Parts: sequence; structure tokens; C-alpha cells
Amino acid sequence: MNPLSSSPQAAPNRSPALTEPAGAAPYSIADREATRLAREQQVGQRPGTLNIRPGALKPRLFLMSYSDGNFTEAEYTDRYDELLDQLRQHSELKHWIDVRGYGNLALIERMMQDFGLHPLQMEDVLNDYQRAKIDVFDDNRLFMVSRMTDFTRSLEIDDDQLSIFTGPNYVLTFQDDYDDCLDSLRTRIRANFSNLRRQPVLYLAYALTDVVLDHYYPTMAAIGDYIEDLEEAIFADQRPRRLLNRILRIKKDVVRFRRLVYPERDKIAEILRLPEEIMPETLKIFYRDAYDHAIQALDLAESYRDNISSLTDLYMSDQGNRMNEVMKVLTIISTIFIPLSFVVGLYGMNFQHVDEHGHILPRNMPELYSPWGYPMVLLVMFSVVAMQLYYFYRKGWLTNR
Repeated sequence: MNPLSSSPQAAPNRSPALTEPAGAAPYSIADREATRLAREQQVGQRPGTLNIRPGALKPRLFLMSYSDGNFTEAEYTDRYDELLDQLRQHSELKHWIDVRGYGNLALIERMMQDFGLHPLQMEDVLNDYQRAKIDVFDDNRLFMVSRMTDFTRSLEIDDDQLSIFTGPNYVLTFQDDYDDCLDSLRTRIRANFSNLRRQPVLYLAYALTDVVLDHYYPTMAAIGDYIEDLEEAIFADQRPRRLLNRILRIKKDVVRFRRLVYPERDKIAEILRLPEEIMPETLKIFYRDAYDHAIQALDLAESYRDNISSLTDLYMSDQGNRMNEVMKVLTIISTIFIPLSFVVGLYGMNFQHVDEHGHILPRNMPELYSPWGYPMVLLVMFSVVAMQLYYFYRKGWLTNR
């Protein structure tokens, strides 16, 4: 069903209200745990069954309507009927319906009916972890999925799903969070001189994909900087704690990033193979450029994966070198004390100077009863230590050579 086909009704223009409301929180470990539990509960359910993840945010509805010389923008949270009225009243405009948050199953089901969306497609939207893909459904409309990424302050790859539906004169997007990487695109649409407002509505779908791809580069740049910091930390005199854990964690993030980029590249390749009546050749030119961006991001991910593997080997090698240095110091200390232990052990034996009849035993350690015996033994011990240290120095064992 086309939501623009009903009789038009007036809908007031509203000023944009895009600020995040109180209580909105980023996707956390608790959210991931809730998602995992929700998936376990969905095992065995009928295909197309819609389930809302526990803790899902309340949906916020935004509408941007534009043409070459006209533009309106408003938030329609809790005013879905007014949003439909705006679409029906201004069928000559191009519209971007932006839904952020899934926490209202009744609203989601109603939108599915109003916009003619298949239950299997909405199931993919609400499951919120689909690989990047593209489907063609009724009237050559498109359903696309992309993965938005960010390198968080906790030094992890955070990714969110962006689901895109195209229509005759609208693009409908769904995402589970209030924050995203699409503000630059919204700014372009607001600009009077923007070429985007003169392009067909399918160009908006491309622009959404392109912004997601472009945002991969800041993510990869942040990962690259972090890898360089880890490399410097390996050779630092005072290493950070659990450095190897950090290396292994960023390795896992890079592998995860590769799993995000590969389907994105395949999705764009499939778009380029669509027939002319679905994807005009004038738009395929832009998707070819996006395909190049996906290849570049994939090459960066491959390069970073190799760098991290080398970083792990470097860490283990440097750890072995540090251990060798410690063992060298301990070995030198032990070597110095071996002859000293022999000397003090030898003179620690209980020898008698005379026998039981009072006869002198001349061959039994006369130094024991010599007035200079103790100083002479200390002198011999210090001489042995000095000769050993001199020998170790000449061999370079006491330096970093």
C-alpha cells in the first residue's frame, strides 16, 4: 500500500527537534546481552514474527521533505497520523522518513501495513543484526541494510544497523539508536544549493550508503592511531598493564570490521548488476564510486589485520628479550657468588689445628690460626669478584651491546 494514495489532509510544519532526549544511552554490554536473550526466545518461531528487543528505545519519527526549491523538516514523535498527512499532502516532494528506536510494536506493525513492507523484511529490521544486503520487492522497490560503525571511547568497534526502504517518492529508514553518523547528510539536504535535492529519490538511498561507507574511514583512522600507540607502548620502559589483552582485543575488532565491510562490498556489487528499470545507469555511476570506497576500506582492514598480527609477534619477541635480560642479570649474580660460596664453604669446615694428644697438624689450614687469615680470605674473595666483573665487561655482558 502506498501511504501517499489517500486523500490529503493538512499537517502543520514544525521546527526540527533533533536533540537527544534525556535517558538515551549508547548500545552497551547489557543491550547486547538483552539482544542475545531475545534471539534465544525467538528460536522456532514462525518466519516473519516481529519481536521487540527488551530495552528498545521509544521510536522517534523525523520527516525531511524537499525538492529543488522547497524544504521542510519536523519531528513527528507520537504524531504518526500527522506524518502520513504530510506525505499525502505533498506528494510532489521527496521525503525521508527517519525512524529511530523500535520500542513500539503497534507503531511498527502499522507502518509495515501503511508502507507495504513484508513481514520478513521487518523481522530483519527488528532483529537488528543483519549483514549488509539488498532485496528487490514490489514495484521495483528496494530494501537495503548497511552497518554504521564507530570506534568508541572504550576502544571497541560499535556498529548499528541502518535499514533502508525506497518508495515512489520517499526513503524510509530504521535504526535502533537515536545517534548515528548521518548528520552530514542532513546538513546537505538542508542546504539550498545542495545537488542532492535536485536528484531523484533513489539518490538519497545511495547517499545514505555512501555516508555509511565514508564513516568507515574515521573508524579505521582511529584504529590505525591506536595500533601505533600500542606499537610504541611495546618498546616503552614502563609498559601499560595487560598490553597483550589490548592487542588481542583490537585484533578482534579489526576482524569484526572486516566482516562488516565484506557484505557491504558485495551489496554494492549486486546493486551494479540490477537492471536499468530498477537502478538507472545515471545512479550506477555513483555506486561504482561507492564500490571503490568499499574496496579501499577492505584493503585498510586487511592491512591493519596484518599489522596487528605482526604486533603480536613483536610483543612476544620483545617479551622474550626482556626475559633474557632478566635471566642474564640473574645468571651473572649467580656466577659471581659460586666461587665465593666455595671459599666460605671451604673455610666453614671444622678443622682442628692440633690432635687429641696436643700435636700440631701442619697441613690442616694454617690460615685458620693466622692473624691475617680473615683479611686475606676477604681480599681473595674481592679479587675473584673483580676479575669476574672485568671478564663480563670485556665480553659485553654488563652493557646493552
